[in-house]
Amino acid sequence: MKEKNELVQSIPQTGFLGHPKGLFTLFFTEFWERFSHYGMRAILLYYMYYSVAKGGLGIDQSTATSIMAIYGSLLFMSSIIGGWISDRLFGPSKTVFFGGVLIMIGHLILALPGSKSALFISMVFLILGTGLLKPNISNIVGSLYSKTDARRDSGFSIFYMGINLGALLAPLVVGTLGQQYNFHLGFGVAAIGMAIGLGVFVGTKQKNLGLVGTQVPNPLSDSERKKTINWSYPCQVDNIKKTKQPSRFDILSELGG
Repeated sequence: MKEKNELVQSIPQTGFLGHPKGLFTLFFTEFWERFSHYGMRAILLYYMYYSVAKGGLGIDQSTATSIMAIYGSLLFMSSIIGGWISDRLFGPSKTVFFGGVLIMIGHLILALPGSKSALFISMVFLILGTGLLKPNISNIVGSLYSKTDARRDSGFSIFYMGINLGALLAPLVVGTLGQQYNFHLGFGVAAIGMAIGLGVFVGTKQKNLGLVGTQVPNPLSDSERKKTINWSYPCQVDNIKKTKQPSRFDILSELGG
């Protein structure tokens, strides 16, 4: 595993408000992720308890409120899973990418007219995706700086500005579209926001992040990894051995870095 200083030296150290260029990538990835998240949250409760005639699902309001509370709790708890996957399997960069893909899929499911079952399926994607992305993108921010770099604190402040800006703009845009026009249009805009965030991450990470986030801090042993891989996507290893063509998972891994 490469040393901390070697990772830091692999990225341009100036370029975004006097900070490493990687902060640009992470700032706008997180901005758009938070835009999609808070935009969806701005209309989700209304979507659940509004009547079917008004474009909602017609869930009892107290039940809908309870669902939102459980959903919010699971979002925070899922960070434990995301941290483990990053630490043992994929490393922060790939984990952030996979998280963004799951979040986008969750929003796309909501963007399509569906039943209550579709709502719960979308929530599973959103919970897992947020758990993968949120803790690890912050981890990468810290990895942009050496331990003695005085810019670290201000770098995190700039990063959190991206979070706050996304949270500020999302209800104004997505909330207005969702309530004035159509809930599914609002969810579609949230999906587009996450897609833009993924585009920024994939399009700039190689140049701006270098080696940062690419290493697995505490990788599984060969036997542990084989058991985990076979459990999470059975037959994947056999498929790779039997064909020279890359699988969809391999292609996603390459994009995720």
